[in-house]
Amino acid sequence: MRLARSFFGRNDGGGPSGSPVVVGLGNPGRSYERTRHNAGYLVVEELARRHGGSWRRKKKAETAEVSVGPKNVTLLKPTTFMNLSGSALAGRRADDLILVHDDLDLDPGTVRVKVGGGAGGHNGLRSTIQNIGPDFTRVRIGIGRPPEGSRITVTDFVLGRMDSAVKDALPLAADAVEAVLEEGAEAAMNRFNVRSA
Repeated sequence: MRLARSFFGRNDGGGPSGSPVVVGLGNPGRSYERTRHNAGYLVVEELARRHGGSWRRKKKAETAEVSVGPKNVTLLKPTTFMNLSGSALAGRRADDLILVHDDLDLDPGTVRVKVGGGAGGHNGLRSTIQNIGPDFTRVRIGIGRPPEGSRITVTDFVLGRMDSAVKDALPLAADAVEAVLEEGAEAAMNRFNVRSA
């Protein structure tokens, strides 16, 4: 509940929290642009388009400042490789972050919101947790797993071209980020974590 409230401008001590930072995980470089592992990058790029943000290069990241409703928000793409993503977030507060990332454990195209948790084998999450702790909000984009019986490794799968179901889910993931910012994590979970019948 503490994290859900932090996006409305208060923290545990009753004072203002920092401005929200939306982090899209991915790998830099043209060869990774449309891979499953870069779903987070593509979502923050969509948010920058929607809200008129311009990207600027900073140390270990590209950032864009935007307004989402009444909130000033920093969009951030670490320019380290995935395994070192957390180093671009040093000095940030976990409860100010919304981290957007691909998730092998969700069906392709599924979007879910979660607060806290472990890395689940995701190296970008592992690095983030090592640098700032686990208590951040996550917008997870399902990419599924390699087909059963295939010889494709998980690494090759996440670095493979994005399927249409994942690509089509990117605007929905951007909607989920906006919902967290405007309504809070709990309301966003109630809206986006509904299982279809």
